[in-house]
Amino acid sequence: MRVMVFMKANEDSERGVMPSEEELAAMMAYNEELVKSGIMLAGDGLQPSSKGARVQFSGGSPTVVDGPFTETKEVVAGYWLWQVKSFDEAVEWVKRCPSGGPDFEIEIRPVFEAEDFGDELTPELREKEQQLREQGQQLREQQG
Repeated sequence: MRVMVFMKANEDSERGVMPSEEELAAMMAYNEELVKSGIMLAGDGLQPSSKGARVQFSGGSPTVVDGPFTETKEVVAGYWLWQVKSFDEAVEWVKRCPSGGPDFEIEIRPVFEAEDFGDELTPELREKEQQLREQGQQLREQQG
């Protein structure tokens, strides 16, 4: 199963306070463990919400709201995409995450897989989705 793991923002990350060398080394060691275990598919830190925007839709019309966003606990500061055997395995890995400061929160969410959609994801739609994934991969490889 795939899970998306979100490191939630805190006051420091939203102010753009960079981690110390010690904190970076600890996170690098943790990421190395994830890679060596074969579960890490992707992961990155994100810039503060002051450098971002949200696009809200109401009545079918988009409205752009520039950051920063006041509710820090609702902002994502980084993410991982993992392939794990179970949700419990993901929880155990998150419990080993090095400190993101004195107060931080990490959220884990399962990723929808094709079989989760049931009969609504017809064979034609499954084929189209697979073609799009392959096309995207080919483009990334060509762009180098």
